Amino acid sequence: MDALIRDLARVTGAQHVLTDPGLLAGYTTDWTRRYHGDALCVVRPGSVEQVSGVLRACAAHGASVVTQGGNTGLVGGSVPGSGARPVLLSTGRLRELAPVDPLSAQVTAGAGVTIAELRAHATAAGLEYGVDLASRDSATVGGTIATNAGGIHTIRYGPTRAQLLGVEAVLADGSVVSRLSGLLADNTGYDLTRLLAGSEGTLAVITAARLRLWPAEPVSLTLLAGVDGIEAAVALYARLRSLNLGLRAAEYLEAAGVELVREVAGLPAPLSPAAPAYLLAEVSGDEEDNFERLGPVQELEKAAVAGDGQARAALWAYRERHTEAISTAGIPHKLDVAIPLSRIAAFRGELDDAVRSAAGGACEPVRIFVFGHIGAGNLHVNVLGPDPADSAVDEAVMRLAAAHGGTISAEHGIGRAKPPLLHLSRSEPEIAVMRAVKTALDPGGMLNPGVLLP
Repeated sequence: MDALIRDLARVTGAQHVLTDPGLLAGYTTDWTRRYHGDALCVVRPGSVEQVSGVLRACAAHGASVVTQGGNTGLVGGSVPGSGARPVLLSTGRLRELAPVDPLSAQVTAGAGVTIAELRAHATAAGLEYGVDLASRDSATVGGTIATNAGGIHTIRYGPTRAQLLGVEAVLADGSVVSRLSGLLADNTGYDLTRLLAGSEGTLAVITAARLRLWPAEPVSLTLLAGVDGIEAAVALYARLRSLNLGLRAAEYLEAAGVELVREVAGLPAPLSPAAPAYLLAEVSGDEEDNFERLGPVQELEKAAVAGDGQARAALWAYRERHTEAISTAGIPHKLDVAIPLSRIAAFRGELDDAVRSAAGGACEPVRIFVFGHIGAGNLHVNVLGPDPADSAVDEAVMRLAAAHGGTISAEHGIGRAKPPLLHLSRSEPEIAVMRAVKTALDPGGMLNPGVLLP
């Protein structure tokens, strides 16, 4: 592969082709530490033209390509699989961020721009980007499009696909597809832009996107309410939703996760006495009016309500530091499922037994942490104890979700972790259509082989 390395260096400059094993290590293991592999090299193109050149070179040499954004994925979709040595294409240098267009409330952003940078850019223009998530400082525009990430504001603005108005991408043969005008009235055939949302790098390399922005909605209140369990949390969420509060977020937490966060981060107890579970909600609008609307909600007698920014951030810390805290305790099995709200309590009631049964041979005590975007029915199930290479627990959780009418992936994607169980959420005809699309755009199977499709 020396010839390929030389060709890549001609495209990007030798300094942007990394081959040293020490430098590659940070790219070839995913955030969870469960998924890792080997790469021939990491190439860091700095423009769409360079991405095109990289893919043409890889095609000429018969090399597969794995695309990586901020490497915050949780299902192994942005790292090489075992036994393969692909070229790992990092989009980290695709960082162009155009001025906000205030008339259309849109912006064009490079794939390597982080979500935190994009949100700050929109805020400076008096607008807001609709996607926000705990990994905002590392997660990138390209990566969140590729996985159709949701995040904490999904109930207000929808997932990433709902923000996507145009895309620039490079196909496996090096062809560039670019639709960045942001026109809202454009009915000229297939919607290739949204097709790439959720495609997990299997159809093209996303290099830039035209994104919808929203009128800024200053947050007036954040509340953390203690509840008896997930059924009570759903009921409280429905009650808050009915009050026309400008509800922007509704997150579910359990006592086990909150206590672990407190232990790792040194935080005080959020409420006294402690509760079995919690609902964290964020609302916009007039603060005084919102307080008046919340008055009749009896459940909020066991709640902390914050209006100023520092106090609101303190309440959010109990939710946003979950992932960090869990990872300090071991290598977790991370499952993100979504369940219809009418079935979510039944799912949660059966979950612990299903996990412990599947993990019957675990050497370490099994610890289960559940939290997530309850307004979207999206639960993050984190299990510590089973060997990271053992997928029995993963399969048990996904099969239980499917049995309750849910999906095996709410926002993290399928990656390398879930293709054998894709049939639990997609029918045979759907999978056949997905294969046909993949074959049409990437006939040689060059892009992210082993990801998404079984």
